[in-house]
Amino acid sequence: MLRQAAFIQKSGKGSHTNWVHHLYSGKVTVSGKDSTDAKLYQEKEVKRNQENGTN
Repeated sequence: MLRQAAFIQKSGKGSHTNWVHHLYSGKVTVSGKDSTDAKLYQEKEVKRNQENGTN
């Protein structure tokens, strides 16, 4: 989902990953390993930020 929206993955602490995008300020932090699905609230946060054009 984030890769499709042109976000770039940055490493985080432990099993967390941070995602940044050149059009948005800040970052999106996702917990869990890359092979696991994001939590529903995390997906909603990303979609909301994309719609608002903010992060």
